[in-house]
Amino acid sequence: MRKIGILGGTFDPPHLGHLIIAEEVRISLGLDGVWFMPSNEPPHKEKAISNTKERLQMLALAIENNAAFKINTVELNRKGKSYTVDTIKILKENYSKTEFYFIIGADMVEYLPHWKRIDDLVNMVKFVGVKRSGFPLKSSYSILTVDIPMIDISSTVIRERLTNNQSVKYLVPEKVDTYIKENQLYEN
Repeated sequence: MRKIGILGGTFDPPHLGHLIIAEEVRISLGLDGVWFMPSNEPPHKEKAISNTKERLQMLALAIENNAAFKINTVELNRKGKSYTVDTIKILKENYSKTEFYFIIGADMVEYLPHWKRIDDLVNMVKFVGVKRSGFPLKSSYSILTVDIPMIDISSTVIRERLTNNQSVKYLVPEKVDTYIKENQLYEN
């Protein structure tokens, strides 16, 4: 049976923190790959600032040098809010010989009791929690934990820096930085 990690998010923009998390979880758990799953409309945050095409292009540039990383657009193909339980149900139907590991930061681990149909979801997927500054990595639900280097980067901080004409060099992959500049994303 194949073992695939799922890393969801808006990826607006994708940054080195996303890549580090995916690679560390992949190696630690011996996963066959990690699928980056951009959300259409996440239930817990506002809509993305950049459009779907831009986010997909940035994500493709961010992961292009790692053969174990792929993009899965199942959530983008659905309209409205993306709930993990619906996504995992579709993935399990389409990939019956695959065991899925859903990667979440400590901030989302804390929020698990509020997820839609969480009691069903924990029976469908293995949750993998990774550290995030300022959040405990504790849950009453069964989660695997993976220690990762603490790199406190967020897409929000990157967008704020770009809005203020500050450099994001070394926070995003070089090709993502170039794409953002060429397309004048996140400017004031």
